[in-house]
Amino acid sequence: MNIATAQATITRAREGDRESSQAPSILIVDDVPLNAVMLERILSREGFRTILAGNGPEARALACEHKPDVILLDVVMPGESGFETCALLQADIETADIPVLFVSALDSVADKVKGLRIGGVDFISKPFQPEEVLARVRVHLKIRAANRAVMETQRARLEELRHAQRSILVNPEELPEANFGVYFRPMEETGGDFYDAIQIDDRTFGYFVADVSGHGVGASFVTSAIKALIRQYSGPLFSPLDTMRSINSVLRTVMPEERYLTACWALWNRRGETLSVVSAGHPPLIVVRPGLGIEVVEMQGDPLGVFGSVVLQQRDVRLARGCRFFLYTDGLIEDPDVHGADRHPGIEKLSLQCEATRQLPISEAPRVIVEQLRPGPAGDDLLLLGVEVPR
Repeated sequence: MNIATAQATITRAREGDRESSQAPSILIVDDVPLNAVMLERILSREGFRTILAGNGPEARALACEHKPDVILLDVVMPGESGFETCALLQADIETADIPVLFVSALDSVADKVKGLRIGGVDFISKPFQPEEVLARVRVHLKIRAANRAVMETQRARLEELRHAQRSILVNPEELPEANFGVYFRPMEETGGDFYDAIQIDDRTFGYFVADVSGHGVGASFVTSAIKALIRQYSGPLFSPLDTMRSINSVLRTVMPEERYLTACWALWNRRGETLSVVSAGHPPLIVVRPGLGIEVVEMQGDPLGVFGSVVLQQRDVRLARGCRFFLYTDGLIEDPDVHGADRHPGIEKLSLQCEATRQLPISEAPRVIVEQLRPGPAGDDLLLLGVEVPR
């Protein structure tokens, strides 16, 4: 009897005896049909679904098609050995997480260590005992189920954090008087970049962009604290420098030592058509003036959360009607393939794109600019916020 005949006979005999869609599935791989049938009988009597394969390539194809919960894999087979099959299963993203239990007459320590090193999770010696087969299969099914539960819990928590982080970001439609557009593409589920737009009074608006060191959950927790701080210290009692110094004082007491942030705070006063900008170690502001070209507003300043007495610089920029200014994070200007590369070429490219899109509505321009500069996957969070002075 060959493997195909054995599989067909067993399938017909067992058809309708169990709710196969609910039972865990086991892929049995052995070039000796008798061994495969014996394992199938042991497992099917306990309610497991089984799939049989007679060689490595067939097993890999069935594993990709059926996604079994466990694979029982013979080692000594003609052509592709079980060790080679396991290595190929581990290298395939479709099958890499399926536990592989070797079933073999090879019982030396060297063979067992080799199997575990290439990705197997256990070894069952031939001749096998039904009780041992069932016990080991059940153990690894439970481990896999527990791992999946942990991963699902983590995924759900990250999803909650992502929604929470996005919910604290101001949508331009929520504050139309601020006349801004923004594009934010985090590298991970939760990003370390952050922005805010605030109406101080009927003629004054504040725009804040920050880049928290690191990524992921730790950085995302900091962003919610920053939002509270920027709103607490952005009223008429505080100058732009006061705002940033106050934020730094609080962050110094609550931020972990390895965390800090660069930030840019821009206060736009429509009465005097003046933009007051403070940079805390952040990339320069870009101003696009109709008919006059581009101005890159360079400033010096310390990152926030590092020093007790922070050194900051403020620049006041006159803005006529139709001018645009852009705040952004360094993912847009740094070469993702070169660590510590010169930022100036990236700033120049970004500036040219800001000018090239001046005919687009400000609500659309940031997205178009980012997609032009970083069309594919990025190695950092990407954030661009643009503001237009009403004509």
